[in-house]
Amino acid sequence: MSENVVHLHKDIEPATETPTVTALTVAPEPTPAKPVPLWVRSGRAVRTAITHEATKSTARAVARHGLYTVNGGRIVARRAWDGKTGARYERMLRAAEAAGNFEVAEEWEDRLQRFRDARHRRRMDLLHSPVDAAKGVGVGAGMSVGVLVALGVVMAINNHDIGDVITPLAAVIDFIGLMIRIVQIVWGPALTIGPFLALLALWTVGSKQQAAPAWALPDNIRSDEGEPITPSIVVKALRDLGVPALRNAIKEMGDAGASMLGPIRIAGCGVEVDVTLPSGVSTIEVQNRRRKLAENLTRHEHEVFITIPQAARTVRLWVADSGALDEPIGPSPLVTDEAMTADYAKGRAPWGQDLRGDAAMLSLYQRHLLITGLSNQGKTVALRSLALWLALDKSVQFLMGDLKGVGDWAMFDGLATTLIQGPTDEHVIQVTEMVEGAVDEMNRRLMAPPGTVFPALIVLVDEAQVAFMCPLKDEDGRFYGGSKATSRYFMAVRKIHNQGRAVNVLMWQGTQDPTDQNLPKLVREGAHTRASLALGTESQARMALGDKAVDGGAAPNLLRPGLDQGTLVVASSGIDIPKGQSSITVRTHYVDDDAAEAITDRAKAMRDGVTTLHVIERGEERDPLADIASVVGDASRVRTKDVLKRLATLNEDAYGGWSFLDLKRVLDDAGAEPHKSDGVMVVSRDRVARALANRPDDDSASTAE
Repeated sequence: MSENVVHLHKDIEPATETPTVTALTVAPEPTPAKPVPLWVRSGRAVRTAITHEATKSTARAVARHGLYTVNGGRIVARRAWDGKTGARYERMLRAAEAAGNFEVAEEWEDRLQRFRDARHRRRMDLLHSPVDAAKGVGVGAGMSVGVLVALGVVMAINNHDIGDVITPLAAVIDFIGLMIRIVQIVWGPALTIGPFLALLALWTVGSKQQAAPAWALPDNIRSDEGEPITPSIVVKALRDLGVPALRNAIKEMGDAGASMLGPIRIAGCGVEVDVTLPSGVSTIEVQNRRRKLAENLTRHEHEVFITIPQAARTVRLWVADSGALDEPIGPSPLVTDEAMTADYAKGRAPWGQDLRGDAAMLSLYQRHLLITGLSNQGKTVALRSLALWLALDKSVQFLMGDLKGVGDWAMFDGLATTLIQGPTDEHVIQVTEMVEGAVDEMNRRLMAPPGTVFPALIVLVDEAQVAFMCPLKDEDGRFYGGSKATSRYFMAVRKIHNQGRAVNVLMWQGTQDPTDQNLPKLVREGAHTRASLALGTESQARMALGDKAVDGGAAPNLLRPGLDQGTLVVASSGIDIPKGQSSITVRTHYVDDDAAEAITDRAKAMRDGVTTLHVIERGEERDPLADIASVVGDASRVRTKDVLKRLATLNEDAYGGWSFLDLKRVLDDAGAEPHKSDGVMVVSRDRVARALANRPDDDSASTAE
């Protein structure tokens, strides 16, 4: 190809321009890349060598062993100093004073004084020791020579040789000469090897104490485990918290801040200490810096809890042992103790463990319950474990609605009186009617003679936010969901919250991701026991637990979603909460489906047999206005109270739970409003008859349940 191109160029006149020939010209070959300078390649090689993992490991090993020796010398020097001085006693004395243990401080002060007296006596004895030592040496040497000579005389008499008199003395002199020669031979090598042996001893001390920075330790030792919590570490963590007033106050304290701390107490899988803040420092300033405080204590944020005890200007720090909260707790006593029974009135449910490792026992007696949290954090299991325990009291009855409908509550079939499972709007209608039926039962109990004791009726709705968000209306135009006075589910829950406790009709609800729309304020504040798993924001935490608990240090929004599953922050009078706190953190036991089946089987065996309804049976269709007309009869007017009694007698199922408001609603809608006569509310026969005559035919009947 290159030869052809040259031939064509020879046939072309200089002034001739031939585009075709020019197009055949071959493009020049690309210029080869310039070689990389040697110094650049050397720099890259050096950087690669320096950053290589083997180089880093070697550098760490050299630094580690060198620091073992240096810090081992420091440890030995401190031990020697402590042994020769009263430094150890002074440290213990200051620690006791900082902890407020003045009796212990006095004891350490006495020990320090005794140590100083003994040391003074030893020093005074040293002034006389040279003379005493010289006298002792002279006497001892004289006695030894005398003994040796006497031994020689005995030998000379026995051997009939006068030369044996000095034989023992000569033998001793020869032995001393041998020792001197041995020392002369060993002394030189000992002077050479001795420093190395001393360094080896210091290295051994340092390696046993791991006296090197964390970055220099080997991988099998270097970990995320935090240091033990000591007063100096706590004070340093507070000093470096970034609160200027706190930092300056610690610097000005004569004891370097030790007086702020109470005793450091072992509390379960961690330690607990009360910190009295100096004037000018607010507890909220410490609470808002939880993450920084945890990092200063060499812990993760979830391993440090800050609460506000009863004492003024004080924060209580609970610091977990590093990694302890990631370890599972033991199985539930419901699973391990097959003979366990429950007592609704006097017993407490074994729910889990608090952070101190103590059993968290919850009383359920006459307490409405609300558990909330983000999705998939263990809400259903936590709620179910309480129901499983209470099921072991054969007197307790259950009405259950599971608006998730994936079988989490299926084991209560044959144990609960009603069990509705499903997420659809039809299931919401069924659950609403179930709760309204519980209201009717509550009203029936309220009409019983005073002092009547009723068995507990637990109305449990899981995923209750589905009910609050239901958009359907009934035939009267009332919403099933919502949070208005015309919302059926909301009003039924409110009625139970208001009066159910007195007759042991209790409302338990589980919801997720709370908002004002799916968990109305009046409903969440009607619960006596409020518990929350991990949440997203502080505002949600306030919805779940209330302002008092959050202001007191409750922070479910700081729990780790996915990692702290089953961990609850609980605000309730039914659980033992440390004095001065408004909430407690509980790590609940996990009871899986198989274990739950076994527990419910035990509960069923305690009962005669329960037929579970899966659909609410609606009553016969009735015409309330016509029934009102029939009970009024021929009288021109009848008192509303008497009308209600006659309606209940006519049909207990349909009208047994009616109140004046229900009667008034029907009459108002029909245009036959009740009115006052002689100071009492009455129903007019003429108004009811006129309303019946004037209403359209398609409205002549409605359903009364």
